[in-house]
Amino acid sequence: MADKKRIAGKSEGRRKAVKYRIPKKGKDGEWYPLVRVGRTIPFGYYQDPDDKHILIPIPEELELLDQAKQYLREYSLRVVADWLSKKSGRYISHAGLKKRVSIEERRRKTASHYRIYSREAEKAANKAKVLEEERLGGQGTRTYYSSDTQSS
Repeated sequence: MADKKRIAGKSEGRRKAVKYRIPKKGKDGEWYPLVRVGRTIPFGYYQDPDDKHILIPIPEELELLDQAKQYLREYSLRVVADWLSKKSGRYISHAGLKKRVSIEERRRKTASHYRIYSREAEKAANKAKVLEEERLGGQGTRTYYSSDTQSS
């Protein structure tokens, strides 16, 4: 019994990893502040002087990062990271650039998959409803205000 409590106590003390998610631009092209979830401050943001848990976007750096993603189609990570560091005045390594780009790509793919899954689930639910109505002939599918029996 004591072993179970000791093991449970260990798992409670562990911190779960929080994945950093890059926000999209707003409708007018503005960038949104973020809540800081890790030790490092990501490229394109700075720490709010009043609240250490808030990251304020730097629009110029974020625009350069978007350009850098386009350049990655033609050039290597090292070349693009050097260009980005020189252009912005803030250092980013090729590994940091790769991590940032891969996180955004993973997020984009996940969102796309969720949209596909939701469409498929909606189609399956509609088919199940039709099959259920055919099998029961509408019996048992009444709502609160309707009745299955015909009144005479």
